[in-house]
Amino acid sequence: MNCRVHLIAAARPNFMKIAPLYHVLAEQPWIDARIVHTGQHYDRNMSENFFLDLRLPDPHFHLEVGSGTHAEQTAKVMVAYEKICSRRSRPDWTIVVGDVNSTIACALAATKLWIPVIHLEAGLRSSDRRMPEEINRLVTDAISDVLWTPSPDADENLLREGVAPERIDRVGNIMIDSYEMMRPQIEAAPGPRKFGLRRGEYAVVTLHRPSNVDQRETLVSLVTQLHSTSAYLPLLFAVHPRTRKKLVEFGLWASLESNPSLRLTEPLGYVEFMALVSAARLVITDSGGVQEESTYLGIPCLTLRENTERPITVMQGTNRLVPSHLLTANVQGVLRGEWAKGMCPQSWDGRTALRCLAALKRRHEAMVATH
Repeated sequence: MNCRVHLIAAARPNFMKIAPLYHVLAEQPWIDARIVHTGQHYDRNMSENFFLDLRLPDPHFHLEVGSGTHAEQTAKVMVAYEKICSRRSRPDWTIVVGDVNSTIACALAATKLWIPVIHLEAGLRSSDRRMPEEINRLVTDAISDVLWTPSPDADENLLREGVAPERIDRVGNIMIDSYEMMRPQIEAAPGPRKFGLRRGEYAVVTLHRPSNVDQRETLVSLVTQLHSTSAYLPLLFAVHPRTRKKLVEFGLWASLESNPSLRLTEPLGYVEFMALVSAARLVITDSGGVQEESTYLGIPCLTLRENTERPITVMQGTNRLVPSHLLTANVQGVLRGEWAKGMCPQSWDGRTALRCLAALKRRHEAMVATH
């Protein structure tokens, strides 16, 4: 029962999600697991370094699509991935993860070639169609054959949209597998010491979403809040390339550099970044994955967004949606102890990849039996 599987990786969160799954699949003699790197994130610190941290091999295929508009990027990935699937390397299953442009592009290309598609991290919804990621999630779930969900709310979203229950497998949160897989290295990393910070006495900041960084007025307001927040707590700001470009363009970079309570750094590898997050007093972010990791670690997370596709981190975890103009006030609240302790959602236990393997085995055996 040989089974060839393509794991699609495009952006930093994808690498973290495929790593534990790749390692579990690669141990199976009946599975030929291959990594397809679309090249959507091409900054070295945001791609190659993550492969090293997560002990992943060099990608078996590299599409090298680079940047571009949403349409350009999606189209380039579709064309490039279709060529791979049309050769002898056609997979039995294509596994896409997350909600980036490469997710929907590879799902579309595979589906039209009658290759079964599995969406890992299916069913997440922000209910905000202004976000391109929401469109990617909706379309990918609609055309995928199998939907691997992280939590009960994701199942409910899919069922409400009319998805047949037999297409849904709740497997848990694969991001937690990545953390547990790398925990020894994370705990051994220098963490805050490298930046002259003390454990539990600083905040980690990440910002990259267009709604926060693309408009001058919004970004000026956010930077003002970061300056005022840094008076109460030192900030370590891991600056996304997109964000840095806008900070420079809007004339805001120099003021951040000159603030002694603000440490600026380039994007960090997974181990180094998680060593900083796990030792932080709180996290300020607009990222999806960090909301989950902070909930797992029990660390207050201030998410600078109007909505989240991970509401379970708010309902059960330590995450809260915070308007940007109230950032400093909310940080002060955390420092006064006015923040919910939260709990870890069910099946966020480091065993998601094993549940994925079991689900794949069951479905592949059924598929082989019917052919």
